[in-house]
Amino acid sequence: MSTIKRAIYPGTFDPITNGHLDIIIRACKMFDEIIVAVADSESKKPMFSLQQRIKMVKTVTKDFPKIKVVGFHSLLVDLSDDLDANIIIRGLRAVSDFEYELQMGYANASLKKELETIYLMPSLEHAFVSSSVVRSILNFHGKVEHLVPKEALMLIKCNA
Repeated sequence: MSTIKRAIYPGTFDPITNGHLDIIIRACKMFDEIIVAVADSESKKPMFSLQQRIKMVKTVTKDFPKIKVVGFHSLLVDLSDDLDANIIIRGLRAVSDFEYELQMGYANASLKKELETIYLMPSLEHAFVSSSVVRSILNFHGKVEHLVPKEALMLIKCNA
């Protein structure tokens, strides 16, 4: 077992938002390494391909030395074994997120007792931001500059 405090921040990041970045920045203060794990999630029919989403996250976090970005298509518990990380970071924006996240946290813990899930709330200014809100706005060619990191916005515009 590694002595490095390593945590996994999983998600689809379709696209990465300022709320995600807020969680990443705050998690960097708590851990030696954060692995942002971009889920394939084909069942969710993402707007951006796995490769595009990985590129977005890598571009947005390029100046963060503690960040490693990986794509995955497996159970989170299997990924945690592969990466030698027993801490999962999840964001909670609202009470509506809590029930789902609690269920997932318990399911993961039932598969691997050593796995801990830590829930972080984004800063109040980002509490309403979600990838699905951003995608909805993008579908109507609306402005998302205030919702996504500028590096991600450039990639989104390139893929539009």
